[in-house]
Amino acid sequence: MKTRNDRRWLGISFGALAVVAAATVGFAVGDALATPGKVAATIAGRSASGTTDFHQTWSLAPGKTLEIEGVNGAIHAIGTTDKTVEVSARKHAEHSDPDEVTIEVLEHAGGITLCVRYPDTHGNRNTCEPGGHSHMHLDDNDVAVDFEVRVPAGVRFVGRTVNGSVEATGLTADTEGHTVNGSVTLETKGRAEARTVNGAVRARLGRLGGTGPVSFRTVNGSITVELPEGAGAEIRAQTVHGEIETDFPVTVTRVQRRFVGDKLEGTIGKGGVILELETVNGSIRVRKAGSI
Repeated sequence: MKTRNDRRWLGISFGALAVVAAATVGFAVGDALATPGKVAATIAGRSASGTTDFHQTWSLAPGKTLEIEGVNGAIHAIGTTDKTVEVSARKHAEHSDPDEVTIEVLEHAGGITLCVRYPDTHGNRNTCEPGGHSHMHLDDNDVAVDFEVRVPAGVRFVGRTVNGSVEATGLTADTEGHTVNGSVTLETKGRAEARTVNGAVRARLGRLGGTGPVSFRTVNGSITVELPEGAGAEIRAQTVHGEIETDFPVTVTRVQRRFVGDKLEGTIGKGGVILELETVNGSIRVRKAGSI
């Protein structure tokens, strides 16, 4: 193991990942299921230029979840000291009609879910469901919706899309970002989780506590995760074409070297939650971060 400035450098590998887009983003695209309806509002407005826009605010208590589910388009969220959630969206397309695509707002016990709702096609019913259970069938509809979101302190944020980046910075609660074609960038005082297929993952976490694993995955892209000083975790890192670099000393329990790449398992600090870092084409870096 080569050391430089307290960083351990490793080249690592694992078997080919079988990645399914629906599993990555947490909802199904190109599939539709008829499910019982929930109380929801569907809102769309046309601007003077012909572009359809959306803007709405809500009061949402700390501990609740704000969830954005898109398909085509980017999601950009920032933390705010205000006590209200604010969501703006801009629609654009080359061929399809933006007016046929609406923003559905679903208020439920866990918080608020906003979905980009495409027209039902060929008897397939598109649905908006919380927790990543939405189903959207596009039928070549190329309308993209870009979201700008302001998230109050203590509100959990989840951003899901398929073709577009997810960026959430300055947050204070647990945060997730999921896409297929695009990068994911997260910065929060809480826990974080990120998945993509084609894009880099960058995350800065304020804590690693909790019961489940903390997971960051991509296929074609690097992973950079910043952890607070004194963090403890059971690291499970693997890549095929890349290196692992960490600022934290690691007590190695397993290093599996192959012709292409390696696999590393070990303990950071006093251990604790499992930290999963997986890519195929890219390096993995675990950094020490200052206070967020």
